[in-house]
Amino acid sequence: MVIAMFLAHLVGDYVLQWDGLARWKSREVKGAVFHGLIVLVVTWLFTLPLDPSWWPWALFIGLTHVVVDGIQPWLMRRFSIKGGGSFALMRLIVDQTIHLSIIVLALVWSGYVPLEQIGKQILFELHQDRWLAFVLAYVFIAMPAWILVEFLVYGLVGGCPPDMARVAHLKYVGTLERWLIATFVVLGQFALIPVVTVPRLVFEGRQVIGTTRAKLYVAELLASVALAVAIGLGLRYV
Repeated sequence: MVIAMFLAHLVGDYVLQWDGLARWKSREVKGAVFHGLIVLVVTWLFTLPLDPSWWPWALFIGLTHVVVDGIQPWLMRRFSIKGGGSFALMRLIVDQTIHLSIIVLALVWSGYVPLEQIGKQILFELHQDRWLAFVLAYVFIAMPAWILVEFLVYGLVGGCPPDMARVAHLKYVGTLERWLIATFVVLGQFALIPVVTVPRLVFEGRQVIGTTRAKLYVAELLASVALAVAIGLGLRYV
């Protein structure tokens, strides 16, 4: 159940949150409500094969998701907050920490697993259902990893919030790259990693090398590759 709820979060909060919805929820509470309903439905659907009676906690997760996402734009407008790259990164980290903490609280308060046993339960489920571990990992290195990499690179290297319109093409190219790299690592074919990374570096790199975006481009590529390698190594030892 623990891994299933984390997977439901990744699907509802990232995979099924398209660009237009992300902009809508940043402008209006109605957008946050619509997004929260998606999270609620996805969470509920993921509980059905495991425990159909867990639906009140799926409702709790979905409603609190609406509150957390809905209050952020209001706070930004209310206090005229205009943060830079570090602020955007910290906001993402705090947002995800709250959402994941709510999921853990739901699991604990429902009596599914004691708080002190949550770590052991995660490891147990990863070893018990290796296919679920692979699904979780490959979903994470798709859209969630793309968002994380962009906020990390722009926040720590660029000093500004990510320009999602400029890097939109990397959403799918980067996902495919990370999937291939993680797969090569799982299979122990480390020598094949350059086969994935070098072509983009050759064809795209020459367009940015020597420009102001060169540092961001290289940092993003290195961060993306490092994350995929780390996930692949983790899967090898699950």
